[in-house]
Amino acid sequence: MAALKVFITGASSGIGQALAHEYANQGAILGLVARRQRLLLSLKNSLEVESVIYAADVRDEEALNQAAQHFMLQHGVPDIVISNAGVSSGTLTENKTDTAIFKAVIDINLIGMVNTFQPFLLAMKKEKKGSLVGIASVAGIRGLPGAGAYSASKAAVISYLESLRVELNSDGLAVTTITPGYIRTPMTDLNGFPMPFLMAPEVAARKFSKAIKRKKKFIIFPWQMRWAAVIMRATPAWLWDIVIKNAPRKARAHWDWL
Repeated sequence: MAALKVFITGASSGIGQALAHEYANQGAILGLVARRQRLLLSLKNSLEVESVIYAADVRDEEALNQAAQHFMLQHGVPDIVISNAGVSSGTLTENKTDTAIFKAVIDINLIGMVNTFQPFLLAMKKEKKGSLVGIASVAGIRGLPGAGAYSASKAAVISYLESLRVELNSDGLAVTTITPGYIRTPMTDLNGFPMPFLMAPEVAARKFSKAIKRKKKFIIFPWQMRWAAVIMRATPAWLWDIVIKNAPRKARAHWDWL
């Protein structure tokens, strides 16, 4: 049986790194993308499978295209493409300086996903098989105060993946929307408030890979967050405003790399 071929963005830490290890344990051939080459190289050296690393920002359409073409030239069309790269930061519309953060969060979390999938689509459609996987967030279910950019980006990701799933259904491709709650990563380490049902990244990666293998269309992890999401969706606007107004706010992250 041929080894799985898996292409992952945001692979240098957190969920992406955990997914790389999970698929390495399954003997997969990996294409790994992240901005930080040093961390990518360290990850590659820790894996006992064939892997190719690409130091690139998912906002760079041409860099993602070159990485995709190189991977396919070396190893063929991937079986699974996982768009995981994402960022989060507290934002307030009233702060003029936050406009740049809004743009960056949308560009990375949403347009970066488009840039990740687009170079593979024609080849995958020709083979009529493969899975495209996007990492969304429960924060995309309803708008959270102080996190307008992040909530908006993840809500857009959920809708985008749904559109893509319907578009590609007749082409034999699966599209999986993974919607996690709190996963222990460098990004959530910035949160200065309690995070219910916090999940270890390696546990999340195992659950994610099982959902991808089963070609699940939309899945929320952990199971407790599925019920929370149902309640969030069903809550009328007037009640949501009352319940959520005093929720803890995301810290404003350091964006020196913008």
